[in-house]
Amino acid sequence: MASENNVVDTNTVDFRLMRKFLIVGVEGGTYFPGEKAFVREHAACFDRLIADRRGEEVVAEIVRCAREDSVVDRKSLIFALASCARNGVDPKTKSAAYKALPLICTDAKQLFSFIDYCETLSGPTSGWGRGHRNAIGNWYHSFAAEDLARIVTRNIQSGGWSHVDVLRLAHVHPKNDAIGLVLMYIVRGYNVVKKLIESDGLSSDLDALTKFLTDVHTLKHSHDEHQVACLITEHKFSLEFIPTWMSRSKEVWLSLIRIMPISDMVRLLGRMSSIGLLEPLSDASKAVIERLKDENAIQREKLQPFDLLIAMKTYESGKGDKGRMKWAPNCNVLDAVTKAFYNSIKVLKPTNQRYLLAVDVSGSMAYGSVNGCHALSPAVTAAALSMTIARTEKDYQMVAFSTGITPVKLTPEMDLLDVCKEIAEIPTGGTDCALPILWAMEQKKSVDVFIVLTDCETLAGQIHPVQALQQYRHILNIQNSKLIICALTSGGFTIADPMDHGMLDVAGFDIGAAKVIRSFIERNH
Repeated sequence: MASENNVVDTNTVDFRLMRKFLIVGVEGGTYFPGEKAFVREHAACFDRLIADRRGEEVVAEIVRCAREDSVVDRKSLIFALASCARNGVDPKTKSAAYKALPLICTDAKQLFSFIDYCETLSGPTSGWGRGHRNAIGNWYHSFAAEDLARIVTRNIQSGGWSHVDVLRLAHVHPKNDAIGLVLMYIVRGYNVVKKLIESDGLSSDLDALTKFLTDVHTLKHSHDEHQVACLITEHKFSLEFIPTWMSRSKEVWLSLIRIMPISDMVRLLGRMSSIGLLEPLSDASKAVIERLKDENAIQREKLQPFDLLIAMKTYESGKGDKGRMKWAPNCNVLDAVTKAFYNSIKVLKPTNQRYLLAVDVSGSMAYGSVNGCHALSPAVTAAALSMTIARTEKDYQMVAFSTGITPVKLTPEMDLLDVCKEIAEIPTGGTDCALPILWAMEQKKSVDVFIVLTDCETLAGQIHPVQALQQYRHILNIQNSKLIICALTSGGFTIADPMDHGMLDVAGFDIGAAKVIRSFIERNH
């Protein structure tokens, strides 16, 4: 428990497991790409901490992770918060969890996820108690009316829940006319709101709100492309607002391109190209290229290099993940995404750690697709991660490994093709993931972070990588030295000791994996 000086002992095993869960989404030592299904067993460390009367500290850690934006998938925070809210051991924990709800669930989809997790964790016999109802009602009142209107109209329903269901179960009563108008729109529909407007039964203070709700209704029912495009520009409506029959309109997409986050825009390049929107010299392609050239926007949006690398390689491939959608890439757009990728690396702040990057050079690294991103090969992914570190950090070394170790030239001036070429020229062989650690120990290299990049093979040597790291820490007296093993085509493996906060396995690779690796390096889980 916390001491009188409010100094919290965060070095317990359960706190380490809890932090790892919040960031990675699992208690164990392996990160897997893709959607995660959380179950009661995933909450074991939370249950133990709450039973030990440390639940309020857990909620505080959940809130801190949300503020720092250090997690891969916010659903891990939402599930953790639901675990605290639905744990009956400590009333203070429940109260703290419900109080934190608006801080963790900032949109309607997240609220619906929280409710769903609460239902799952409670089982079939638990209803909506007063505390739960009040917390849900307070969520709707935690936003200004105009913000609430945008939030609830963007996502009317998700995951089997709708605002109508939630408002009925929570018995939400509006605390002012503005919130009441928004809830009326959701529950009773626009026609009721329209009658109030026409009868002059609303205060003039609500004019801006009524206009927004009217425009949302118009947008969602309009078949006039120009009208929809103008409304998008005026209100900065996101793609979720757009009716399906407008999803192929070039005028509508052009309006969206100009206002949507760049991260969304690059993710949708293939979709836009498949409907002929990004033809050379088109207004849309010009708009896309102009936005990708904006280095300040890339910095403001905190775009990560691997967001853009995956977008670049996916767009270059000319097909979607499942191959159903196909397009002919516009070389000018592809060039702009590539430049944006390199510009995004400039935004990264150095971790000031000492790195040993060890790349597997077995022949299979050049073939196949990374689990989590079909457009990336293991070799390209390994080269991109190494190049990013070389352009960001000051103290690093790159080696290739198979049945032996070969130092590899790596400088900040090298681009992705240079690094790929350097790796490809090294003779191939078997795979021994412990070898880079043993080599560093023999050479007395001081390393804070070992990053081992392989395809699927992870164990082939005389000593386990975990044992090699333990020996390295002891002999070189670097107790906090960390090991990350990325098996880029693997669907699942276990090397890391889950009780060791300095070990992480990554099975496959996606945008989240890059974030996990950085968070793991920066923080002492």
